[in-house]
Amino acid sequence: MTEAIEIEEQFNALRSLIHQGDISQFRDIFLDWHVYEQGQFYLSLSDEERQTVYSFLSPTELADMFDMIEEEEEDVQEYLAEMRPSYAAAMLASMYPDNAADILKQLDKPTLAQYLSIMASEKALDLKELLHYEDETAGSIMTTEYVAIVANQTIKSALNLLKKKAKNAEIIYYIYVVDELERLVGVISLRDLLVGEDDEMIETLMNERVISVKVADDQEDVAQVIRDYDLLAVPVIDYEDNLLGIITVDDIIDVIDDEATSDYSGLAGVNVDETTENPLKASSKRLPWLITLLFLGMSTATLINHYEVLISEASILAVFISLITGTAGNAGTQSLAVAVRRLAVSDDKDESFFKLVISELLTGLLTGLITGLVIFIVVGFWKHNFILGFVIGIAMLCAIIVANLAGSLIPMLMERLGFDPAVASGPFITTLSDLTSVLIYFNIAGLFMNFFVG
Repeated sequence: MTEAIEIEEQFNALRSLIHQGDISQFRDIFLDWHVYEQGQFYLSLSDEERQTVYSFLSPTELADMFDMIEEEEEDVQEYLAEMRPSYAAAMLASMYPDNAADILKQLDKPTLAQYLSIMASEKALDLKELLHYEDETAGSIMTTEYVAIVANQTIKSALNLLKKKAKNAEIIYYIYVVDELERLVGVISLRDLLVGEDDEMIETLMNERVISVKVADDQEDVAQVIRDYDLLAVPVIDYEDNLLGIITVDDIIDVIDDEATSDYSGLAGVNVDETTENPLKASSKRLPWLITLLFLGMSTATLINHYEVLISEASILAVFISLITGTAGNAGTQSLAVAVRRLAVSDDKDESFFKLVISELLTGLLTGLITGLVIFIVVGFWKHNFILGFVIGIAMLCAIIVANLAGSLIPMLMERLGFDPAVASGPFITTLSDLTSVLIYFNIAGLFMNFFVG
């Protein structure tokens, strides 16, 4: 709390310098901050205050900050619209290409064309190449600012080249080695370059076994590669092994965060990033799911109404409807979460399918047996009717097994159809479990009516 207060005080002090028009002191303080702190301060400013900041800072200085905030703010285009087109274009040109491309993808075509036409032709060409890759692929998140050397040169010449290119490279811990056709043939670490002899050839030191990804690979697969091999960056190649760019670990962290947010949103049936939205906008995003689930819930109500005669003859059955549907819904949601996670980390989808089905069937059987046994004993003693307890217990067992299978099979089916399995959301699985649980419950109860009616 103390740290938050201190940061707020610093923000207020810097904001005062904006209002005073003290450009010199503002720059001394602001440029001494970490780019994350700069970004948080920028996001806290009013429209008028940001206009002053644009006059205080050069496009290049602002670009360093936008490299940090562009992933966090969906409406960056609104900030660009505040700037002069030439200023905005210069700032985008000074950013890392992958980050600038992410912003440009959010813009309408006329604005995008305007910015690209203002930029230097070489920079605009680099960005155009990144923009044509499909979203959520390796090509869409890679950067073209890396250092590449050739195998038939000495360490001394490689270090001289590195000194010239390091300033514009996003990462220099790995230096990639290419042949005369720009094909990736090896990698060498900065440490090996620094400790090697000046006249030693690169080809004698480089590691020829390079972990790389294809330009069309899904970003989740790229994240898995970087995690598995504990890399700081991974090269991106085309299908002829030409080196196109690199993906750094900071971009992968953003990917992991985005994928986790997407999964949470799917499981909850709501956008979990809407915490800062106004109530009207948040409601408009939640209502479609809620209305859809409302109509699905009506099918459950209709089914219960179908068994109205059964309930009128044994009203005690109505007491346990919510107990069975709720427990089955919870079991289905648990199964769904496990299934989505297994799909995300498993490489062998076919083996994962059968393992998951068998595993969830056995899990549902075991949890259903224990839960059913507990409710059988509780209801038997509570209502002094162990036949009723048996009906509730068997219904609970069957409902949990079905819910577990639904929670695991539905995301598997959606994944095979090419949809994100996380959109088989928790509310949807819960509603489906309600429907099947009611059907199971009353059909089993109907078989034993004579034992607890009258």
